[in-house]
Amino acid sequence: MRRALGALALLAALAAPLPALAQGQVNVRFVAPERHTDAESRFGSGPSLRVTLAEMRRLFETLGGRVLAPGQSLDIDVLDIDLAGFDQPGAGVPFGLRVVNDVTPPRFRLRYVLREGRRTVLSAEEAVSDLNFLMRYARSSSGQTFYYERELLRDWFQARIAERRPPRA
Repeated sequence: MRRALGALALLAALAAPLPALAQGQVNVRFVAPERHTDAESRFGSGPSLRVTLAEMRRLFETLGGRVLAPGQSLDIDVLDIDLAGFDQPGAGVPFGLRVVNDVTPPRFRLRYVLREGRRTVLSAEEAVSDLNFLMRYARSSSGQTFYYERELLRDWFQARIAERRPPRA
């Protein structure tokens, strides 16, 4: 009987969820988001600040879940968000419209620290943008919200975090 209870206890321990660091952990903090360049639609042509921040948080956490190894953690401070395009009030629609062209790329200012256990592996502050975003991400966005921002951050995450390429000086 004791042996059976011991085996059950072992199985229960093995089936229990692993601690957060077992799959890597991403911590996202938005610094003064009300002062970000363009995180909120000013003319009702896009998502609210709350929706933008929630989507960016989800994006960073998803990217981290794919790349971070057990025991790794990534702290990201989002210092500024400037979405692709610009708000065009009016434009023949009741709430305006977001116009994207080649001179209005998405831009993020990020401060981040990648750690393995207690050791800092990578740490930097940088502006993330791509002036060629329309050519690089020419696939149809099929109306997806934050399509260009998502593609830009995916590429940045791959280069900086997955491949550990430091930012250019």
